[in-house]
Amino acid sequence: MTRIADLIHDWNQTDGSFRPTKPLQFDDETLRDGLQSPAVSDPTLDLKIDLIERMDKLGIHTANLGLPGAGGRPREDITKLAKHIADNKLKIGANVACRTVVSDIAPVVDMTQEAGMPVEVCAFIGSSYIRQYAEDWTLERMLKNTADALTFARDNNLPVMYVTEDTTRAKPETIRALYTTAIELGARRLCVCDTVGHSTPAGARAVVKFVRALADEHDPTIGIDWHGHRDRDLGIANCLAAIEAGADRVHGTALGVGERAGNAPMDQLLVNCKLLGWIDNDLTTLPAYVAAAGKALEIETPHNYPIFGTDAFETGTGVHAAAVIKAFRKGDVELADSVYSGVPASMVGLEQRIAIGPMAGRSNAAFVLERLGIEPTDECVARVLNVGKSSKRLLTDDEVRAAAKS
Repeated sequence: MTRIADLIHDWNQTDGSFRPTKPLQFDDETLRDGLQSPAVSDPTLDLKIDLIERMDKLGIHTANLGLPGAGGRPREDITKLAKHIADNKLKIGANVACRTVVSDIAPVVDMTQEAGMPVEVCAFIGSSYIRQYAEDWTLERMLKNTADALTFARDNNLPVMYVTEDTTRAKPETIRALYTTAIELGARRLCVCDTVGHSTPAGARAVVKFVRALADEHDPTIGIDWHGHRDRDLGIANCLAAIEAGADRVHGTALGVGERAGNAPMDQLLVNCKLLGWIDNDLTTLPAYVAAAGKALEIETPHNYPIFGTDAFETGTGVHAAAVIKAFRKGDVELADSVYSGVPASMVGLEQRIAIGPMAGRSNAAFVLERLGIEPTDECVARVLNVGKSSKRLLTDDEVRAAAKS
């Protein structure tokens, strides 16, 4: 145990704590599902390439490059992104989303040849009865579409992940029929989808266990993916539950962007998996990944967004700040990172920050003045603290400097 671990009784780590039996993988959907968010902009190719390179640096295993069936620029970008991955020998793999129709999958044959690398086909079809009823589909039609599409993929040596949309609201017999057909036609991965964010962690565990058991009946080496949305704000919790139930690859998007309320946020997913000891990726470039995604998608990170929002590692509360400052005074950054934070800022290349505001104490003011290179005399501390307590918010560094001179 490390010294900090000795100081913290971690109820998350019990005697029976779960550890994945297979290496955990991540699939980044920012450039596919993420672009379905009504609030984002479709990035230029250069910005997409920048994001792919940042994903690769973080150790993300695969990236969904888009929807070939959309044609036009999306199809051109997919090919260029895959070629960039191959030409630059990036470790990250590529996949694309396709409906279970041959016309969607056919372009991937040419993409694979032009890019010079395999491109996984994520062949999706709705599986819940409510979707069947709305679309006037029969199970027989769904099975035929699946057979036609996956036979074409197999005949053209395309790797396939078979995706059932709305799995978390589908009947077991429907799931069994669809996945069994997919396995028999060569699908090497099965993706369980919480398409409308319906699932709770208990539900995620149940459906993933069901699919894992089904896959094991045929071939235990078949991979299981989890793709979740956060309409009920359970995106991360469901990802962790799905992993515990047997999923070995989980999907997410930068900043949790996606249709409606969005997808599970990849950035927070990586942090949680590292804190649980499930991965050992270097996450110090995560802030740059988040910032690059914000720039590419033309969205702002909410100030209170966990880990990467401006408020995540900043406090102006006297009692909280005092504990952090005492740790800093000991010269112990690791202690300062943990005494009032559930996520060590240094793990993601950031640091704890002390500020002055309405709830600040003298230690806040003295510490901030020292950080700014201003001698924290009693008079100076009193002036700055008085301005802070009279403010409705935390003071900026420039406001502290002005108060110190007044």
